[in-house]
Amino acid sequence: MPAAPGPGRPRRYCRRSHRQRAFEARRLGKARRLGPGEAVISAAALEVWRDHTYLLEAALEDGVQDLAGDPDAGEIREAYHHLAVAAAAVLEVPLEPIALGPDRGTSD
Repeated sequence: MPAAPGPGRPRRYCRRSHRQRAFEARRLGKARRLGPGEAVISAAALEVWRDHTYLLEAALEDGVQDLAGDPDAGEIREAYHHLAVAAAAVLEVPLEPIALGPDRGTSD
């Protein structure tokens, strides 16, 4: 979050709804007795993330094989393109926690 001018604590959330979701996740984490640094995400989100990271791993392995030897510029571009597409897909996977363990310094 960009620092807001003026007195007071710096903002932690961009929207009130995000602050509310974080509060709910912390409350559910406390009810589930999660430890510090632990989080619960949905099985569906985990499955999507696993699929995308598998594709990234495969693109990396393919790129290593494709670039072995003496590749030309087109082969290098193609290997980079496949790797970049796979990496971008991983970055787009939303991993929103359902429950969060306590954060150091928070008491709710």
